[in-house]
Amino acid sequence: MNKTINSGTKDSAEQKIRFVTDSTQTLSSKPISTLPLVIAALCGYIAVVDPAHAKFNIPTGNADIPSPPSPLCISGQPGCATAFSSKMLMFEEFGNQEMPSQPSDNSGSLPAASLPGVADCQSMPNGQELDDFLSKPITPFPTRAANDTLPNAWVNKVKDCGLLSATDTGVLEGRPGGEQFAHQRWEEFFPKVYFQSAMTGARVNNGLRNKYQLHHYNTGEFGPGGLYYVEDENGQPGTNGIKIRMHGNLPVQNSNSVWTFDGTLPPKLYMARYGQSTIFRHYNALPIDVSANNGFGTHTITTHEHNGHDGAENDGYAHAYFYPGQFYDYHWPMILAGHDSINKDATHFRTGAPDGNGGINYVPGDWRETMSTHWFHDHMLDFTAQNVYKGNAAMMNYYSALDRGREPKDIHEANGDHTKPGYGCNYADPDPTHPSPYNVNLCFPSGSGLDWGNRDYDVNLVVADKAWDNNGQLKFNVFNTDGFLGDRITVNWVYKPYLDVRARRYRFRILNGSVSRYYKIAIVDEAGNKVPYHMIANDGNIMQYAVPFPNAETAEGALPEQGIAERYDIIVDFKDMIGRKLYFVNLLEHVNGKGPERVIPLANVLNGSYVADGINGDPGVGKFLELRVKGCGQDGTDTCTDLSMNPADYVEGNPLNRQMIPVNRPTNAEIQAATHRTFVFGKSDGTDAQPWTIKTDGSIGLTMDPHRVSAAPTLPDAPDGKGKVEIWHIKLGGGGWSHPVHVHFEEGQILYRGGKTPPPWEKFGRKDVYRVGPLVDSTDSVDMAIRFREFGGTYVEHCHNTQHEDKAMLLRWDVEHPGQTIALATPQAGWDGVFYEASTTLPTYKTGDVKAAQSFITPAGLSDVDILDLYTTPIPTPDPVIVNDPSQSVTTTPTVPDVKKSSSESITVSAGSPSINNKAHKPGHSNLSSQHNAQPRKKAKNIKALAKGNGQSMKHYLQKHRVQPTHHG
Repeated sequence: MNKTINSGTKDSAEQKIRFVTDSTQTLSSKPISTLPLVIAALCGYIAVVDPAHAKFNIPTGNADIPSPPSPLCISGQPGCATAFSSKMLMFEEFGNQEMPSQPSDNSGSLPAASLPGVADCQSMPNGQELDDFLSKPITPFPTRAANDTLPNAWVNKVKDCGLLSATDTGVLEGRPGGEQFAHQRWEEFFPKVYFQSAMTGARVNNGLRNKYQLHHYNTGEFGPGGLYYVEDENGQPGTNGIKIRMHGNLPVQNSNSVWTFDGTLPPKLYMARYGQSTIFRHYNALPIDVSANNGFGTHTITTHEHNGHDGAENDGYAHAYFYPGQFYDYHWPMILAGHDSINKDATHFRTGAPDGNGGINYVPGDWRETMSTHWFHDHMLDFTAQNVYKGNAAMMNYYSALDRGREPKDIHEANGDHTKPGYGCNYADPDPTHPSPYNVNLCFPSGSGLDWGNRDYDVNLVVADKAWDNNGQLKFNVFNTDGFLGDRITVNWVYKPYLDVRARRYRFRILNGSVSRYYKIAIVDEAGNKVPYHMIANDGNIMQYAVPFPNAETAEGALPEQGIAERYDIIVDFKDMIGRKLYFVNLLEHVNGKGPERVIPLANVLNGSYVADGINGDPGVGKFLELRVKGCGQDGTDTCTDLSMNPADYVEGNPLNRQMIPVNRPTNAEIQAATHRTFVFGKSDGTDAQPWTIKTDGSIGLTMDPHRVSAAPTLPDAPDGKGKVEIWHIKLGGGGWSHPVHVHFEEGQILYRGGKTPPPWEKFGRKDVYRVGPLVDSTDSVDMAIRFREFGGTYVEHCHNTQHEDKAMLLRWDVEHPGQTIALATPQAGWDGVFYEASTTLPTYKTGDVKAAQSFITPAGLSDVDILDLYTTPIPTPDPVIVNDPSQSVTTTPTVPDVKKSSSESITVSAGSPSINNKAHKPGHSNLSSQHNAQPRKKAKNIKALAKGNGQSMKHYLQKHRVQPTHHG
């Protein structure tokens, strides 16, 4: 059901509003941005509070008067919700299922297994029936183009609710039909696995996901006796019986208050591997009646994988939403950027993913584009803030040869072994200038019970501020346009929880999942002493060097400001802290939703001179997560074995120049040839209802129009081209506001922050969220380089203060094919299907900002050639590793606690990552063969001189003398 019409006729779904009279509700065929205001007013959502509270508009109310504080003592509950008295929830994995064989016929009537029905216009499916359905094999089978031949799964009930005519059937798949939203490169990246979930209302967890957990509740800290083992009231392992409540002494959330994946907690996590293309079938099981929402949120949704290298049809475009009773198949190819131009034959040993048996499945692409921590969330036009706040968000961990999610179980494994090439640790390779293919794994803290994806010491944290009413039900202010702030900080949906940790290194993947609140996080012990740690990844990009904290470059030695949607991965070492408690502390004060106001000195927060009561101070400032350190062994007092990497060995200036993932900076020539674009985020030319605007390349301030293309980068001229570099200038439009600007699809590299070299946590990494604001960590401008390749279509750029985005600081940009002259049409969704309207373009959508290009100064330190261009064939695979006899004495010098070993091995512990010594090798060298340690390293040391002396180019020399690697796995 796809047709193209002229935008001037405007017979769009937005205007086709049908109503049905019901004794209790009025229904609309499409939610419009003013509807929640009416609903909220009808629901009595008008806050009345003492004006004395007005200095801090938290929780966000109206006209600078806050709504009442979220109560911690509620009638009918067993007690009050106190800080650090409820245990934090660990994420629950969606799990993967193998894609079944494709049937010959995939059309006709609804399949036998169909989304369970609903009783009325306000209801959602029965929980157990929904679980039973989601447990069945995927049906109908996914297709390249949208399956718009089958009717809406709830067609009869939708008709009863007056939203479809007697002759209309709607469609089962809400993805826009035809070629424009057909999955790009479908056959090439045909899905190997799938998972499916339904967005629905809060309910009891019935254990749907138990069987899909990689750890199966029998491994490591998730097994019996482990810190994160859970079981139900009958002693059965798993999440059965968990209800959605934000503290043990707060009420269970109603089904119309919170909407989550599966309708359950714990929050969900997708574990993805490169090379394993995935279908995510997302069902919409929300109420047919748009007003059955407890005053906020809308029942149409679209899912953005932040920040996947995916085709635009799978990016969660804000105007490609779908309705209750429908699904949308998101196809995530799981490829590295540069797939078509770099390492096309998949012969580089760093580009790969775990094979499940200690090996590596090698993939094409640029290993420097390897990602780690993502998330996916709703991106519905005008309603992103409400839907995400309500629960439409999950996290996603990417696993690769570099970031396998496995640390070594012993020294032998750390050394590297040709029979298990995926396990060897990078820190055990003694010569980083000539890296070993058996020491690829960065060995971040994780665990060793599984081949990949261990989460024993690798913890996802989503930090978000919430507010609730006097009945304990989640609330939101739909009137406010500045930004929404809650007064209670939650971690993984629990108010100020505690988490048990072992006395060893941990990796924390911290996501700011708030609507408008920024954080600045310090870590302290009970005495208020700052605890050292290292940042290793920024926005899902593992950095070139680990950055130590505290440091002099950020206030209070805390992490830099963390804007909405930013992810910071850090490593904290709890060694020698058994029995102690540590705290995550937020130091960033807000007065209202416009942005952070100031950094509060840590001492003032800890000694109580800063009063975070909502009247004298921001209630979001202060301690929000307690970590309780336990030792190992049965009684929790033994020293823990820890062979994970020590990030201190990867800081800038380390003796061996160890690096995690180098930044693939553009060359001088690419910078000089780049197209420039300028985006100014502010309030120029806005309206009261939609005050937030973006100026593009000197235009007036514009609010979001899904038909308008503001910029159109092009794909490479040649199929195997690297992608054209562009430089995007992101600027603050004044007014003291703060904007975390998100660019979809590709990662960028910050060239300048505030006109200066960026700080190390940005200089040594890549980003997809670019903060601009008045505080020191943000500055008023960011200049970043970005390139586009592999996929085309319609994407967006926006402020990730999602209230700003919804009101309407969002723009559309398209990746076009070379020679394309007509912009892609704009999808318009309705209950009866999706049709297309013609699009418009800005005058500069192709050329960009010519004046900015003329005045731009190329940053110093860029190369004239990408180093990968020199390596047209990969570094050779050395001879197989010679493994020591177990009876041979081994001495190590790791930065780990005392490690208990068998009587045949002796371990010496001191500062430094594990480095292996034995009788046959010099101290500090890994347990590799003499052929590996001698000949290849000598060649590497003298390679430039040899090339020059022989009158050869570097490229020719490498082609002549290097050999292909042997692939394992």
